[in-house]
Amino acid sequence: MEHAGDLPAWAALLVAFFLVVGSGLTLIGTIGFLRLPTFYERIHAPTLGTSWGTGGIVMASMIFFTVLATRPVVHEMLIGIFVTVTTPVTLMLLARAALHRDRSEGNPDVPAGVPVEPEPADGQPAAGE
Repeated sequence: MEHAGDLPAWAALLVAFFLVVGSGLTLIGTIGFLRLPTFYERIHAPTLGTSWGTGGIVMASMIFFTVLATRPVVHEMLIGIFVTVTTPVTLMLLARAALHRDRSEGNPDVPAGVPVEPEPADGQPAAGE
């Protein structure tokens, strides 16, 4: 098999299902990005939409090329792994940078940092002792 027209009906249905689910989740993440009001809320929706949407599209690609090539084609899993690993890390870095910026500017809508306990004076027991 060399052309998409040679794809069996069961495989075409599976590919179509995963493409629709993956693109639908990506669309939901995009709509969430546009509709949510603050930066901190906005970074959450696209992260989930991108991760799960990419998973659906990668699954469709794996099925499509495995059936057409009549051999397992799994190198698309690398794409899924990289997106799954890098998206949350990117989210965390963006959120921390924005939080640091907002705190340094004195933005009243941002919660204060975690209070640091003062060092115990010499001879004083530390907290919890």
